[in-house]
Formats: sequence, C-alpha cells, structure tokens
Amino acid sequence: MSGCGGREGGINPYGGAIALGHPVGATEAILSLRVVKHLLRHGLELEIVTMCIGGGQALAALFRRGR
Repeated sequence: MSGCGGREGGINPYGGAIALGHPVGATEAILSLRVVKHLLRHGLELEIVTMCIGGGQALAALFRRGR
C-alpha cells in the first residue's frame, strides 16, 4: 500500500467477487453483508462497497452504523 499512496488497513482484506468464487449477480449482496459485519465487529461508523458490474458500469454503496 505504501507504494501507491494508500493507507494501511484501507483495503478489503476479504477479496472481491472473483476471489470469493460466487455467482455473478451475488456480488452486491455478499460484499454488502461482509461490510456490515465488519462495521459491527470493529465498531466502525462508515464503510463503502464498490463494484465493477461489467460493460463499463460501476456501483458504490455507503453504509453507516446506526446508533
């Protein structure tokens, strides 16, 4: 991460759709559930999920922990 200017701990250690080996179309659900679990497990306030959905399209979702 230091070589590309990113901060330590600022990447997804769980991998993405290809690394997960799940059916196409399940990316959003699986990554969203993982990020919500991560929020709760580590007491964080915000998490973001980004996805390439093919054909030059992309999707992002921002999750905020409720009070």
